Amino acid sequence: MDVLSEVWARILPQAPDVQDGPWWACAALAAALLAVTVPMVWTRVRPAVTIVHELGHAIVGMLLGRRFTGFVVSADMSGHAVTVGPRRGFGRVASTWAGYPAPAVIGALLVQLAFSGFAGLVLLVGVLVLLGSLLFARSLHTLTAVVLAAALAGAVWWWGGPIGAAGLVLGGGVLLLLGAWRHLGAVMSGGRRHDDPQQLAELTGAPAWLWNGSFLLVIAACTGWGALVLMDAPLL
Repeated sequence: MDVLSEVWARILPQAPDVQDGPWWACAALAAALLAVTVPMVWTRVRPAVTIVHELGHAIVGMLLGRRFTGFVVSADMSGHAVTVGPRRGFGRVASTWAGYPAPAVIGALLVQLAFSGFAGLVLLVGVLVLLGSLLFARSLHTLTAVVLAAALAGAVWWWGGPIGAAGLVLGGGVLLLLGAWRHLGAVMSGGRRHDDPQQLAELTGAPAWLWNGSFLLVIAACTGWGALVLMDAPLL
């Protein structure tokens, strides 16, 4: 019963006290900015963005009736997810399109939730999703990346308290938002034949630049959402 009580205590809404000041939020924002701008750090945290990208493909595909069979996060930090279903049609196009916007959408949502008091619940849900995705990991590198992400989220959820949970959710959200821009910049500047925009062009006949433009609009909208939340945040 004591364990159940401890778990429940970490699920109940519990926001950082305003009297604690803004230091934790400022630290989370600084850490996210550092992670995205320093190459040595970026190469180590980029798998988190790739995992969300690939799970974006998978979740949208499953919502539209496709079967998710596995995903890979490669050593070069690229990745791919496999959903089984009709080779063409709306489901295939939507699941292929969903990858690049996914980190921005999830990132903006995390920024919103960081100040809501539900950061602990968010981390628990994140751990459960990551553990569930282990069933679909198709390489040792993928397995390692997912386990490390789940372990970090789980450790902060259990031991970090309200400030630790809110800080990780906020930092993770900003990391995903900024990482979405970095991923988009990479595909726009040096896209390969099997990248998502090229696949979408082959599936629909619409040019790849049009699909890149749609990614840009969604990521920009999510960035604006996150910025508005931060400007209205009670601790900043």
